[in-house]
Amino acid sequence: MCIFVKNQIGLNMKRIAYIIIMCLLAVTRVAADDTQVHIFNPNVKSLKIAPISNMYFPPIYVLGSDDVLNVNFDYLDLDIQYLRYSVIHCNANWQPSQLVESEYIDGFNQADIQDYKPSEATFVHYFNYDFTIPNNDFVITKSGNYLLKVYRQDDPDDVLFQTRFSVCENTMGVYAEVSTNTDVDYNAHNQQVNFVVTTKGGERISDPYNELGVIVTQNSRPDNEVMVTKPLMVSGNKVTFEHNRDLIFPAGNEYRRIEMVNINSMNMGVEKIQYFEPYYHATLYRNEPRVDGQYLYDKTQYGRFTVRTSGAYDSMVESDYIITHFNLYTGERLEGGNLFVQGEFTLGMPPEQCLMRYDSNYGSYNCDILLKQGAYNYQFLWVPNGSGVGQTAVIEGDKYQTSNEYLIKVYDRPFGERYDHFVGFGIIYSGR
Repeated sequence: MCIFVKNQIGLNMKRIAYIIIMCLLAVTRVAADDTQVHIFNPNVKSLKIAPISNMYFPPIYVLGSDDVLNVNFDYLDLDIQYLRYSVIHCNANWQPSQLVESEYIDGFNQADIQDYKPSEATFVHYFNYDFTIPNNDFVITKSGNYLLKVYRQDDPDDVLFQTRFSVCENTMGVYAEVSTNTDVDYNAHNQQVNFVVTTKGGERISDPYNELGVIVTQNSRPDNEVMVTKPLMVSGNKVTFEHNRDLIFPAGNEYRRIEMVNINSMNMGVEKIQYFEPYYHATLYRNEPRVDGQYLYDKTQYGRFTVRTSGAYDSMVESDYIITHFNLYTGERLEGGNLFVQGEFTLGMPPEQCLMRYDSNYGSYNCDILLKQGAYNYQFLWVPNGSGVGQTAVIEGDKYQTSNEYLIKVYDRPFGERYDHFVGFGIIYSGR
């Protein structure tokens, strides 16, 4: 009897150990498949990736072109951090593809970041890191989506952040339009995207109804982007996507803007800048909902930000960091969801860092974010409970005249292929 009990305990312990191991493996798989933009280390700030020729363009590199992608970020510390990066090839839905590293990288899938500078005469000390992809030591050979990971040289598991970029073959053209005469309303609250995809060589796509997948993104927002796979019609080498309700987007409103380029004088949207050790603090003018107001055109950068300091020789290392106090007066608390400040600068931040919190003493929502000196676009998004998609209608309003940027990315997976080829893209702006 004692031998049986001992054996039974041993079997139970093995089962428990097996279950624990399987749970850990499951967690590891989930983490590995999490390909959203994330900043894991709070010392990483001002992350930006864009073509070096146009810092206001989406992060897309065309295979064989002379242009490259520039990756720039700060690490807030007195000491230098020695960092390295690598990439993971992904399919159209940003999940890792079946390709192994040697199939999409010519050489080793890792490289050291060798270009870094310390900040100069700033209250907040940091090192600015800068590198380009691809480069002589890091050659990408396949089109598709890529997840870039940056980590410490001596500890590959200590990932500071991960971000996204895409590599395009540019073998297909995209011809698009944005209409305020949508399938649900006319000159009211929405905008509808229609487009035609064509092969540049004139040849036909063998099976466009099953090969193609197209992702459409509004103002680089990942929360409300959509994928469409079924065209309206095919004629020769032309594939038409029209009258698709998935391609109807709330129009939103022009982004709000602030500038913090000079700590000693007036700045756009900023009431005052003060220094309270150890940081500068920027108090913004009072924001209010714009739902009921008339549409007012304002030339924005579709949510993007620019690091800039007045009179600086090199703004990337001479710009200081400022605690920026965002506010929105609503009078009463809004029920049934949460309010967030959104812009390119919030991409990758933990949600709690850009969450607007209600202060009953003032009847307003507030959020404090440490930002580098520069010019910023932002808006307020309402996210209903249980949803992951932000709504502009609640605070900003949906004005059909709004100028929005729509990025259309075309992916092709012919029969027998093991990954999604990124074959073409187009950008169209509403209100132009």
